[in-house]
Parts: sequence; structure tokens; C-alpha cells
Amino acid sequence: MTTTEEARGRAPRGVRLARPARRKQLLGAAQELFVAHGYHAAAMDDIAERAGVSKPVLYQHFPSKLELYCALLDQHAEHLQQKVRAALGSTTDNHSRVAASVAAYFDFVDGEGTPAEGAFRLVFESDLRNDPAVRERVERMTRGCADAIAETIAHDTGYRAEEAQLLSIGLTGLMEVSARWWLTSPDRIPKERAVELLLGLAWRGISGSPRAV
Repeated sequence: MTTTEEARGRAPRGVRLARPARRKQLLGAAQELFVAHGYHAAAMDDIAERAGVSKPVLYQHFPSKLELYCALLDQHAEHLQQKVRAALGSTTDNHSRVAASVAAYFDFVDGEGTPAEGAFRLVFESDLRNDPAVRERVERMTRGCADAIAETIAHDTGYRAEEAQLLSIGLTGLMEVSARWWLTSPDRIPKERAVELLLGLAWRGISGSPRAV
């Protein structure tokens, strides 16, 4: 018979898990609570309860709530960077590259029905953004995405590195803010149409850049 814990992807109470599996379980439980209630309102007692473990077990893996939060942040920030890098490397056609990059941001903030559901709130809308450790991670993620786009722009246009960097920051800002607004819009249009519209806006600007020879 399937237990409630098993149905939710958790081991039944008392079952020993290998360390990586237990860590994954704890991160999943913490994400649910951080997304639902925010960092400050989510207590370690509640996270342990949600994961079906004792509080000492939770502290064996994560000595503090901030360390637990930062582990989640690292995980999802790296996931977004990987999606952007994969989008840029998926083709040599620049129109398709821009389309894939826009879609990467929309897929990340959407995340419905995936383990990353709600993850964008941890990355972009954290109630802990002023904490130095959190701010540094978010800024590092933004730089990582922008650097990947800047490299492609510089390679294809011949712009100087600082010029390509400015353009990439503009593009990442456009994609991030637009995707977040789309997700919470009361009159949300289909994701495919949203990506199409943002692609049109971004491509009309970036396609005018000179091609490197």
C-alpha cells in the first residue's frame, strides 16, 4: 500500500535514506514552505515536519535555515543558467537563439508541475534579497546568464566586450521582468504567444547589429 509520504515523493518516517536522497528530500520540503510562506515565516520545525524527519536530522544536513535556503538558491540559479546556455548552444541561427533564450526564462518562471515549480520566487522575489549571501548568489546568476549572452553577441557582431555586455544585460532584464509579469498577469496570454511577442521585440533590436566578418 502506498503511504501518504510515498505519494508525495517522501520516504515514510523511520526509513533511512542515502545522504544524497535525504538531501534532495529536505530541499524539496524546504522549497514548498519557502515558496508558500517566504523565508522568514518558514520555520525549521515546519520543514522537518514536512519532510517527515526529526529536527536533528535536518540540522545534520543543513546547520542553519540560511544555509538551506542558499542551497536551494544555488540549485535553481544554476538550473536557469544551464537553460540559457543550452538555448544559446542549440543552434547557430541567431533568430532561433533569441527565441530559445526567451523561452528559457518563461519556462523557468512557469515551472508548473515540475520540481522547480515556484523556484523563480526564491531567485527573483525572495524576502531575503538584502542578505549578502543571497544577494551575491542572485547577482552571480544574473552575471552568468548575461555573460553567456554577451559572448554570443560579441562573437557574432564584433562589438567590444563592454558593449556586448550592456546589450546582454538589456536582453536579460527584458526577458526576466517580462516573464515574471506574464506569470502573475490576471489576463495571462498563452506562453507560446508571450514568447512570440517578446521574441519580436528583442529581435527587432538585436537583428540590427552589424554582423562580424
